[in-house]
Amino acid sequence: MKQTMRSFTVTCATLASLSLMTGCQDGSKQASVTAADTTSYLRRLEAENNISYDQIRNSRASYITSMCYTKTVDDTTQRVYNPCYSCHTNGKEPNYINDSGLQLQYNFPQEILKNPFTNLFKDRSAAVTKISDDAIWRYVAESNYFDANGTIALAQHLPAAWKGYRPDCYYNFDAAGFDHAPDDSYTGWRAFRYYPFLGTFWPTNGSTDDVLIRLDAPFRETNDGQFDAETYALNLAIVEAVVKEKNIALEAPVDETKYGVDLNQNGLLDTASRVVFNAENHFRNMSYVGKAKKLLSEGKLHLAGGLFPEGTEFLHSVRYIGWDAKAGHISLAKRLKELRYARKQSWKTYSELDRIVKAEYWEAQINGIDQTPMEVWRGNFEEGLKTRTGWRYQGFIEDKKGALRPQTHEETINCMGCHAGIGATTDTIFSFPRKFEGTDPEGKMYGWNHWSQKGLSGVPDQIVSYQGHANVHEYTFYLLQNHSGNEFRNNEEVIAKFFDADGTLKETMRKALRDDISVLLYPSKGRAAALNKGYKALVEEQSYIYGRDANVKPMQNVYREIESYTKPTGIEAPILREY
Repeated sequence: MKQTMRSFTVTCATLASLSLMTGCQDGSKQASVTAADTTSYLRRLEAENNISYDQIRNSRASYITSMCYTKTVDDTTQRVYNPCYSCHTNGKEPNYINDSGLQLQYNFPQEILKNPFTNLFKDRSAAVTKISDDAIWRYVAESNYFDANGTIALAQHLPAAWKGYRPDCYYNFDAAGFDHAPDDSYTGWRAFRYYPFLGTFWPTNGSTDDVLIRLDAPFRETNDGQFDAETYALNLAIVEAVVKEKNIALEAPVDETKYGVDLNQNGLLDTASRVVFNAENHFRNMSYVGKAKKLLSEGKLHLAGGLFPEGTEFLHSVRYIGWDAKAGHISLAKRLKELRYARKQSWKTYSELDRIVKAEYWEAQINGIDQTPMEVWRGNFEEGLKTRTGWRYQGFIEDKKGALRPQTHEETINCMGCHAGIGATTDTIFSFPRKFEGTDPEGKMYGWNHWSQKGLSGVPDQIVSYQGHANVHEYTFYLLQNHSGNEFRNNEEVIAKFFDADGTLKETMRKALRDDISVLLYPSKGRAAALNKGYKALVEEQSYIYGRDANVKPMQNVYREIESYTKPTGIEAPILREY
């Protein structure tokens, strides 16, 4: 069976069609003016940044990531490495994708056998040398999300007719992780802490980041439609139990009679200390609370294990690496590289999700094709590109002047492969299934906080299981498989810190990592500054379509071209998750 989902149709938003994106339906003069403002805004950004919002200038297949071109066999020693298992694995139902075969073979579409991410091979040493340490630390400490008045700058600059997401998070979190607007009202966004996904998004590789979740309005409301923080928090706990398919402890006992829902699944309405996941009877014994409960009973909302309810949103800020002089380690920078947004637009049943994956297999069987075909994406840069599983993804990225701008269509394609067609995600999402589950707000493992409130220091490595490797420490296992802190194996700082000259993992570092993942994830101040400078040089080029990695020196362990889609990786057997 083919390893990823394919067969999408694409509708690129052209500037001509943008002239119709007015948000008004009466053809009035006001609508025309608004459309002109939208077009003018995009034209200006194109001219200033030498970009195109509707044209594909490099590759329409950039959904395959730069990391996938890694040489898994060392040219000199012939040693085999496997960073591929972290993404390409057997999915857990209802993720019916099993793309573990991509651990064994570089099965790329013909069009992208030649590596389009030429930024990997650039030497930016000269550009980095021109940026002083003081200058880069000042730069990353300046917010490009808020203006001098504390207003969300991008929300003000986007055209009035903008149909996509308009930033509305104030990053003003209370002790429970809820975001508040300047008038102290709830925005609906809630921050959560999680185990950063393997490799790419570890700060030691160039970026800090955070993720927030927001459920649709009915999940935040009582039966009569009034916002209620307790109702919302309880629904978030229910969603966590449903998505993770496991029992989730509550921060405080809940009186089930108040909500009319048997949260602990004991057949009574009494006091619940946890939400119990119950898959029996097609999840019909489980329910949301408040207004969402009513809509669920009416079939207007849905609940099923491993799936988020419709209307769920995620906000993901990718940032430079900051420095906390008082703590003596890196921190979340104020300056954003990107702001990524996702929303679940529609519900898909298990059978529909299964058919989406099987459709590719049967199409390949009929046509006699064994090479991975090209994917194309419906949607546009404004409203987002769509997955066949019901989600849309949209984003903003740093422009040449350091402000945030909408990503182009081609730049947005880069987000799609990871979220729309690999085995490692849960309903296309990486972060939330990895959320911490502690219920003590003062504890290190409390889940509902922003990284600015509690960092990674003192967080222990989590225990996971793979077939043949039961109950292993996740980050330690990654180091043993990959012998570096990233897929490209160019993180010399991690290599020197964790491995002896013969490649043996140092026992002292193994023990330190078991108790505190920050010893791996946090780079030194010098490395952080260099990575910040390397990315700043990339920003000045506005060459994101050629790769966004924050490398300073050219990559050595990366193919410039794969000679054939049948090329083996050298990995003898895939590493598969146990669930």
